[in-house]
Amino acid sequence: MKKDIIVLMGGQGVGKGTFSKMLRERHDYNYIETGAMFRSLPADSEIAKIIARGELVPDSELFKLVASKITDDKDLLVDGFPRTLPQAQWLVENFADRFNVRILYLDVPEEIMIARINKRISEGGGRADDADAAAVRRRLDTFWHTTMPAIEWLRTADGIQFSDVDVRGELNDNFDRILAALAE
Repeated sequence: MKKDIIVLMGGQGVGKGTFSKMLRERHDYNYIETGAMFRSLPADSEIAKIIARGELVPDSELFKLVASKITDDKDLLVDGFPRTLPQAQWLVENFADRFNVRILYLDVPEEIMIARINKRISEGGGRADDADAAAVRRRLDTFWHTTMPAIEWLRTADGIQFSDVDVRGELNDNFDRILAALAE
C-alpha cells in the first residue's frame, strides 16, 4: 500500500508549523521542514544569507535535501516545499507514482498572515526575519508571485489530491478542517 506525502502549503503566518506539530502529535510521520533545516545553518552560510534577504534557496539544494529525507517506511509530512512551479513539478514527477501526494493549501487573506506574523513577534517567537518588515514583505511578495503559480498548477495536476482548507478561524476549528480534508 502506498504511503502518503502530505504537503502543507500557504503563505507565511498561515500556521503550517503549528498544524504540522498538531498532526505529528496524532500520527507518526517522517517530517520535512525545509525552512527550519536551512535556518539552522550558521548565519554566515550562503543559504542563511539568502533566507535573511527573504529570497528562496536554489532548487538544486532543495531537491537534494528533500530527496534525501523521503523514505517508503511511513507517511511523510512536508512543510515549506514546494514553493515554486519547478519544485511542484519535480515533486509530482518524482514521487506521485510511489506515494499518494496530498496537497493541503492553507488559505487565509494576506492581512491575517501579517497579523499572525506580528503576533509571533509580540509573543517572543517567530523567525529572525519576521522582525524585518522589508523581509516579511519580500516573503509575502514571493509567495504571491512564485508560490501561488505552483499552488494553482498543483490544483489541477494529475496524480495528486488537492484540498483547499480555510484556516482563518480559531485554531481548533482550523485543525478540524485539516483533519476533514485528510479524511477525504
